Amino acid sequence: MAVPVVIALLLASLPWLWTTIGARGHVHPAAEAPTADVVIVLGTAVTENGRRPGIRLAGRLETAAELVRNGRARVVLVSGDGAGESGDEPAIMAAHLTERLGVDAERVVADPHGLDTYDSCLRARQVYGIERALIVTQSYHLSRAVTLCRHVGIDADGVTANCAGCGTGLLVRKAARDYLASGKAAWDVIRDRPPAVTSPADPGISDALAR
Repeated sequence: MAVPVVIALLLASLPWLWTTIGARGHVHPAAEAPTADVVIVLGTAVTENGRRPGIRLAGRLETAAELVRNGRARVVLVSGDGAGESGDEPAIMAAHLTERLGVDAERVVADPHGLDTYDSCLRARQVYGIERALIVTQSYHLSRAVTLCRHVGIDADGVTANCAGCGTGLLVRKAARDYLASGKAAWDVIRDRPPAVTSPADPGISDALAR
């Protein structure tokens, strides 16, 4: 019985191994991040009746603002669900960056249809024309995000986001969820899934870079 169980576990872990290996050498702390014109911040839940980012999202935005201040990125793409259950993620992300973190509003572009990580990466490439970017999210999510973005044609490097207030229990739960989510990521890639929302090309990023 032990051998079949081990084999089953190995097979179930293949998607996670794929995301981990695919991101190897492309994950960095903020202080050691390479440079790119664009930093992509991936959305997650907002709080306070949809008015402010939650602790994980706030950490991602703080890290992105730090990258801009330090000259490691010039423009921020905030990508999330504009009709999310907790609120309009990209609108709140953009407001937090500009009103609280001091990022120039002309340097922030919002994608309201980044409904999951795969969609955010695919739309960044197909809709916004991004070929090189830094990806900011928490450590448990970063390898999957980097691997997906690299798969769709973005020369992506990941930057580990701050997570002040994230307890060990939360991080363990999120890591377990991401382990399972790697299976969906692999399936999306295998079947070459189109984005959930299709949009025409958007010049927002190129316009922001030209300013």
